[in-house]
Amino acid sequence: METVLALSIGIVFGSGIWLVLRPRSFQVLTGLMLMSYAVNLFIFAMGRLTVDQPPLTPAGTMPDPALLADPVPQALVLTAIVIGFATTALYLVVMIGARGLTGTDHVDGEEPEA
Repeated sequence: METVLALSIGIVFGSGIWLVLRPRSFQVLTGLMLMSYAVNLFIFAMGRLTVDQPPLTPAGTMPDPALLADPVPQALVLTAIVIGFATTALYLVVMIGARGLTGTDHVDGEEPEA
């Protein structure tokens, strides 16, 4: 399971890097979002990958930290998702404004000459 997760995080992050290097601003924005999703998955995976383990301690038992999920990476990822939505909205507004001013969505502001 760890290998599949590591490969999927690497593929998503690599796709994000490839899109960031593209000439259109929407592709750059999509690449930034993919990279942030990959980082969120990585942080979330740092809280241990366990299957069929309870997130809370059953009533009347002593808690065993090795059997419980770590809430800190979950809280960090939740905060990162909220911040990611806000920055994506800001990027979209700037991208729409730049397209209105320049008439193109090319990152240099000019279409390449053919």
